[in-house]
Amino acid sequence: MSEAERPIARLPQSGSFPRTTTVGSYPVPEWLVTAPSEQAVIDATRVVFDLQRQAGIDLPTDGEFYRFDVNHPDTNGMIEYFVRPLGGVRSHLGRSDREAFAANRTMRFRAKPAAVVEGALTEGSLDLIDDCRRAASVAGGPFKFTLTSPYMLARTLLDRYYGDPETLLMELADVLASQVRGLPCACVQIDEANIPGNPGDGPMAARAINRVLDAVDAGTERAVHFCFGNYGGQVIQPGDWRSLIEFLNALRADHLVLELAHRPADDLETLRDVRPDLALGLGVIDIKVNHVETADEVARRIERAAAVLGAERIAYVHPDCGFWMLKRSVADRKMAALARGRDLFLGGRPAD
Repeated sequence: MSEAERPIARLPQSGSFPRTTTVGSYPVPEWLVTAPSEQAVIDATRVVFDLQRQAGIDLPTDGEFYRFDVNHPDTNGMIEYFVRPLGGVRSHLGRSDREAFAANRTMRFRAKPAAVVEGALTEGSLDLIDDCRRAASVAGGPFKFTLTSPYMLARTLLDRYYGDPETLLMELADVLASQVRGLPCACVQIDEANIPGNPGDGPMAARAINRVLDAVDAGTERAVHFCFGNYGGQVIQPGDWRSLIEFLNALRADHLVLELAHRPADDLETLRDVRPDLALGLGVIDIKVNHVETADEVARRIERAAAVLGAERIAYVHPDCGFWMLKRSVADRKMAALARGRDLFLGGRPAD
């Protein structure tokens, strides 16, 4: 049976809620860094799926190793992997490119653009379905596949062609929409870490993200992940959830994947205003610290959220963001704590 003919593993519609999931990235194994190859990426993907399933994660992710670049080890490729293959862009930069990007100040924590747009955007050599099929071949069951939001990608680019931010944004959305059709996974998740610091762009960001969500196949869950940035354990974007409620309610997603463990406790109250048909995924594992939560800590965080929002609103519990900045030993123990804490919550009120 070819990969195209293989049935897609879907999540069962029954079972205990909340389910456990991870957000996306996993620490790159040292042996993959030392000897990167196509087979090594497949082997690493198989390992991270198995680790998550053994830890008790209901909806694992593939670790995003297909984005790994040995020449760019300080990020997990959530930007460059998507923009550098595109047609119409140039990734080799000169002084004037860096100066023009700095003058635009669209993304202040980047010193230079990820690429320069010099022509009409096309998919170029971007091929998400190939990477998703590779993950599906070793997943061992239902899994989540992730991609970066068109809004966040657009903010990293220096536009020398369209001359209008929203036109650039929607062109990027069209490229990504064509890429998500037919992905052989149980859930497609769009990752957005820039809009929390720019809530005024909410309307156009929602239009772009919805264009991608609408292209996801029927029967595949549609999720959107939001965080306030993570680099070296640091928050990158200012802001709060209250200013984003209207934006969140405009999304045509099935559930949200929200950073909450590293956020103020009153953020939960704000989420009462998320429309009731939009299920919530709540961050109960703090990935910005090395402290490994106990099962009791996780269960209490879920219990507090259920008391404020109602247990029926909570579809998933998960880490705040991806694990790529942590050591594997820390990430693995945090995943195990997530599953044990969820099970403790379902079994009753956590013990003192």
